[in-house]
Amino acid sequence: MKTIEVDEELYRYIASHTQHIGESASDILRRMLKFTAGQPVRPVSTAASGSAEPEKATASRPRDRVRAMRELLLSDEYAEQNKAVNRFMLVLSTLYTLDAAGFAAATDALHGRTRTYFAGDQQTLLANGTHTKPKHVPGTPYWVITNTNTGRKRSMIEHIMLAMQFPAELTEKVCGTI
Repeated sequence: MKTIEVDEELYRYIASHTQHIGESASDILRRMLKFTAGQPVRPVSTAASGSAEPEKATASRPRDRVRAMRELLLSDEYAEQNKAVNRFMLVLSTLYTLDAAGFAAATDALHGRTRTYFAGDQQTLLANGTHTKPKHVPGTPYWVITNTNTGRKRSMIEHIMLAMQFPAELTEKVCGTI
């Protein structure tokens, strides 16, 4: 498996074509490009790519994921958010960006007594609770309910971060900022 970097706009475009939760970017692109396994592919020359060695995604290593979350907390964008729901959405978006598969696994098991918290579409959330105020998590194929109190939002972030194996002290710090 090779890793490539794409800008935010292209990433959102690819993610917007997700048909089901957990679908990988490779699956989405294969479907969009009508490309099947075993089809001949023209190799990319190293001169065109600018490098003979494939780059590794920095966010895939645990230390870099921690750094990315700390940088989010220190960012101007995060500091400018004056509502808990906006900080909540920004944290969710960042967690998904750092580890989409880990995020999917963590959110699959996350639900309330009578409500579903995360889904691949708005209708699912509306069908599983009244007045849920679903919002699309930017840069992801997920929707989340947002009319929960700040304590519940913190609890959701705590569950996701611990399931994604972030350090407890960082998880606590992130939750404290929401």
